[in-house]
Amino acid sequence: MEVRQLAREDEPLARRLVAADPVSHVFVAGRLDAGLLDRRVPGRLLAYPAHDPRALLHVGSNLVTVSADREACRAFAEQLPDRGALSIVGPNEEAMALWGALGASWGRVWSHVREVRPAQPVMVLRGEPAVPSDPRVHLATSGEFASYFSAAVDMYTEEVGADPLEGNAWGYRRHVQGLISDRHAYAIVHAGRVVFKTDVGNAAGGVAQLQGVWIDPEFRGRGWAAPAVAAVCRLLAGRFHTISLYVNDFNVAAIATYQRAGFRFHNEFATVLY
Repeated sequence: MEVRQLAREDEPLARRLVAADPVSHVFVAGRLDAGLLDRRVPGRLLAYPAHDPRALLHVGSNLVTVSADREACRAFAEQLPDRGALSIVGPNEEAMALWGALGASWGRVWSHVREVRPAQPVMVLRGEPAVPSDPRVHLATSGEFASYFSAAVDMYTEEVGADPLEGNAWGYRRHVQGLISDRHAYAIVHAGRVVFKTDVGNAAGGVAQLQGVWIDPEFRGRGWAAPAVAAVCRLLAGRFHTISLYVNDFNVAAIATYQRAGFRFHNEFATVLY
């Protein structure tokens, strides 16, 4: 058997593989922290080859690769006849190879997609940001939930091109509530509404990955973004030594903002959206 599902006793192996690149593998590391290898926790972690694994694949609502070359991607694809995932995410060559292998093995069920984003620079900040902080940035509170939720919906719709409330409005609402209750949601409130937001989407091994960075369109172009991101990074500095994020290559303005804040390029991701 070329591929096997890892169990609790395989945790040291899994952690060794994700530790090879803590920035690229922060999602899987975080899922391990959440108990992924416990059969009662949703999701699976597949390993290839079975006898001496060198590559992993997280299988859940996202397919996320860890050090998966083309051979590993072909082996993983053969285990996934039914599409249950909403996306494929990982280092560029790995994600694209997995998508190709799934299509070759199972046809349209995997090959037909809503969108492919083949070039998403991964950026990191280690140490002090390069610009002063916006002092208005703070952890979002439960009392700000309604406005934060509205901003999150606007961000998702703009970024992904789909309404997050279609089909699973309660699930998305619960997700945003969880970000606030876990102290992973940061905001600027202006005139009673959230006009800047970002979340800690994944965190493990001293790495925090920012997601959903958004400024209300009415307030763009005022130079708020870099100081706001810098403020979030400083607020996180006591818990994490590295702040990371990934961004679409066509979003030139966002990349320039992150560079102004002190972020530097690490590698490149790709995302396949179903």
